[in-house]
Amino acid sequence: MNIELFKNYTDRIIKNCSKIILGKEEVIRQVIVTFLSGGHVLLEDLPGTGKTMLLRAFSKSIGGDFKRIQFTPDLLPSDLTGINFYNQKEGTFEFKKGPLFSSIILADEINRATPRTQSALLEAMEERQITVDGNTYPMNVPFMVMATENPVESYGTFPLPEAQIDRFFMRLSMGYMERSQELEVMARPSTLALLDDLEKVVTQEETDELQKEFSKVKVSDDVSNYILNIVDFTRQDEHLLAGVSTRGAIALYKAAQITAAMDGRDYVIPEDVKKEAISILSHRIVSGSGNHIEAEKYIENVLKDVEVPLE
Repeated sequence: MNIELFKNYTDRIIKNCSKIILGKEEVIRQVIVTFLSGGHVLLEDLPGTGKTMLLRAFSKSIGGDFKRIQFTPDLLPSDLTGINFYNQKEGTFEFKKGPLFSSIILADEINRATPRTQSALLEAMEERQITVDGNTYPMNVPFMVMATENPVESYGTFPLPEAQIDRFFMRLSMGYMERSQELEVMARPSTLALLDDLEKVVTQEETDELQKEFSKVKVSDDVSNYILNIVDFTRQDEHLLAGVSTRGAIALYKAAQITAAMDGRDYVIPEDVKKEAISILSHRIVSGSGNHIEAEKYIENVLKDVEVPLE
């Protein structure tokens, strides 16, 4: 198992993306964790914080095809998946692929689309395939969706159902830059110009290797039980409408493995679990308030209450 490659791979992508997005190394690292796990990201943040630029920089760093889809109420499922059209010259129907047939997808303001269109994206995310007129087409490899939501604006939106939110590996927030970083961004050349000069820094072969290798990182029985103790705590809390799903427990297990490998270890420690728990679990609990800040604080308190194993 090539542990050194995990750290080297991560460092190269973070360094490259940081030429575009300043001061967000931890967010970039978490996007890499999600990507290597085969998951998807839900990014809740205010407009203008660099969400699109982050994903553009990431896609250029890994050499993947990038598509941005602006979700609106009149967006149809076929606008995502593609359509069968009649070729008069050939006298046959042909399938024209939609924008989902790319490696990296930015689903901008996903909650502005109707539930029917959201469900079309859901199949692609979960099943890694698209069905059109009874025919099934596999997605690109690699494939990752980063969907964005504006947390303060709800007019004209269709809130994502809990079952769909649960399918996002992580929920992240970028936040504003520090003052010195913002001054630097204001004075530098256009971000788009910098983006054009960004180069691919990792290969598909490296990505394939790491996506297979991370599962070899050892997780002791004590750490596995620690993950389930955290999950069970949320399920037994009578103040919650629903606790963390099994999908959430699996996601935390995988993220802890990748985090350990990035830190140069072939075994997971409780700190790896704590490092990823808030981003992975906070959007999977149903409290009734729908406030993601409260959800993150709740998981933070759960981590304080659940006993940490000593190894």
